[in-house]
Amino acid sequence: MSFEWLISLRLLKAKRKQAFISLISVISMGGIGLGVCALIVILSVMNGFQKDWRDRILGVTAHIMVLSHLGPLAEYDQVAEKVGRIKGVKATTPYIYSQAMVNYQGRVSGVVLRGIDPDSGARATTLKESLTGHDPEVFKRSFTDSRPESRGQVLEPVVLGRELANSLGAGIGSVVRLVSPFGRMTPAGRTAETRDFVVADLFHSGMYEYDAGMVLLSLEAAQSFLLLGKSVTGVEVRLDDIYAAKEVGRRIKEEMGRSFWTRDWMELNRNLFAALKLEKAAMFVILVLIVLVAAFNIVSTLIMIVMEKTKDIGILKSIGATNSSIRKIFVLQGLIIGVAGTSFGLGLGLVLCELLRRYQFIQLPPDVYYITTMPVRVEPLDVLIITSASVAISFLATLYPSQQGAKLSPTEVLRYE
Repeated sequence: MSFEWLISLRLLKAKRKQAFISLISVISMGGIGLGVCALIVILSVMNGFQKDWRDRILGVTAHIMVLSHLGPLAEYDQVAEKVGRIKGVKATTPYIYSQAMVNYQGRVSGVVLRGIDPDSGARATTLKESLTGHDPEVFKRSFTDSRPESRGQVLEPVVLGRELANSLGAGIGSVVRLVSPFGRMTPAGRTAETRDFVVADLFHSGMYEYDAGMVLLSLEAAQSFLLLGKSVTGVEVRLDDIYAAKEVGRRIKEEMGRSFWTRDWMELNRNLFAALKLEKAAMFVILVLIVLVAAFNIVSTLIMIVMEKTKDIGILKSIGATNSSIRKIFVLQGLIIGVAGTSFGLGLGLVLCELLRRYQFIQLPPDVYYITTMPVRVEPLDVLIITSASVAISFLATLYPSQQGAKLSPTEVLRYE
């Protein structure tokens, strides 16, 4: 052990008359530890919310949507096949999006109709995880099992969002009427297209906008109801890596030509994720102030030690210690306080995150957050940034006191001793 390390450790072990300085050192460690702990817990909770919302959004939204500038796609099979050969694409499925109205026993609501291919949709979407039956076969039956109505009419199935079903008062087996915005031309003029469907299943994505305003039905039923013939709105794409959406979207546009364009899940939800990112950055800055306050304690502690140990500094210099060695002694002492406090906060923060994740003792109102417990996700990169920032702040806090200690002249210090 070098003599700088040895003296730094000795200075931390204050004598009885210097107990106040030792107490300030402990307070500095505790302040840094609490700041690091708060940063880890708060950012992990925010990461948990971000991941939970992302998973819920991707449970209903495609990773990439391929559309045509020319309107509905008629030859969508060829488009899906060509897109499916592009690197990074896991699966594709055609889809239909349109607005409509749903009527059940006099209760009316505007909805978004989404037509899904029962076969490829189970592979290319995660919707089956939002349905009451998560099995792919149950998913397929939810869109293909027609049911006879009491008057002998065969009704095609639809799937309603849980919040929409609650607002309408409908449930599984209820007969609802859809009203299309695209009517038929008759001798009396254009009339609205209406058709009865039976509710085969309910889905719950956890996102109120989707659960309260979306109706799912088979692709064939949507084409017939919306008078689209054999056309679809576009092709949904599922990726191996969801964060490669922009790069894969660029490849799709290059491969398909100028008549096609793409939209990815990050673009569709840009505002939400930008707000989450900004909030996370703001929380990081605010909580770093706690560490800065503790760093000022380190500064004051080292300054008092320099004032208290002027005689010892003079003796060290008189026996050959250089300014660099004196500076190193106080830098090491401040770093010991900073690293000890950071280690304490790191351990405490990780323990609290694990307790929150495992025992879930903080309950949330499900009607507000759509989740019952606080989600926690510890990101190694965040932990690395927090600990590095804490140690760096502790190091910066040692520069001024160590410089002042190194500037002391042994002749001036020992003149009156």
